[in-house]
Amino acid sequence: MTGVEPSVIVLAGVLIGLYVLAIIKTGKRPDSRRIAAFTLALVVLGAALTGPIDRYVLDGSFALYIFQQMLLIFVVPPLLLLGIPQWMARWIFVGRAIERPWRIMTRPIVAFLTFAATFTLIHFPLLCDIVCHTRLPYGDIREVLLLVGILLWWPMLSPLPEFPRLSYPLQIMYLFMLMIPMTAVAAPITMAQSVLYVFYMTREHPFGMTAMADQVLGGLIMWIGQGIYLMCVFTAIFFQWSRKEDSEFPAINFRRPPELRVLRSPRRGPAPS
Repeated sequence: MTGVEPSVIVLAGVLIGLYVLAIIKTGKRPDSRRIAAFTLALVVLGAALTGPIDRYVLDGSFALYIFQQMLLIFVVPPLLLLGIPQWMARWIFVGRAIERPWRIMTRPIVAFLTFAATFTLIHFPLLCDIVCHTRLPYGDIREVLLLVGILLWWPMLSPLPEFPRLSYPLQIMYLFMLMIPMTAVAAPITMAQSVLYVFYMTREHPFGMTAMADQVLGGLIMWIGQGIYLMCVFTAIFFQWSRKEDSEFPAINFRRPPELRVLRSPRRGPAPS
């Protein structure tokens, strides 16, 4: 079994260190849901970058390589952002040297294009065979994926009003546009008539699959898996949107008004003759 790479230890240490340092410096404490989200992000990050998943990836499983990427892009970044309270994000990002470049990098169009370009390039066969499957740059590629994943999700999950989130309709459009580069990468991999990556032609698959079957499975994980995941996110966003609309425009109370009583003047006797 492969050991834990130093880059993974450094990454986890930086995340935990910033979290703890912010608590100490501000004297505040995140609520239990924030702590749970941040802890779960670290657990998923550790599961993706260490242990059996990473070992089989390095042994030549393309399908698990794609699964690992999906965890680093679609699971860990949202959990990290949900785990950061507003006061902590303000302490980290506002009023520091990082604020101006981070503001530029997290603009929706910049974040989207940065992610799309990075994700497309690392799956280009010639580049992928050079940098994605050798041990030294391999760890760096995973960390780059995590960073562009955070950039991708920031416009929708920003914890700071200084970096406002997209409106709900724009969030849905943003995710819909995300399916374009994901499909543009996944479809050629899934429907290719030959193995695209030389790395997998020269290795024995850890589960005994052929390189072609492994490539198709990886493409399906990327193509169908991200589609199902994004549809679930669509549903959650639409639900939040509808709740906001209901709170801003409450339903009219249609209870019947109380029965009106007609006051009648008392009957008068016959007029005197």
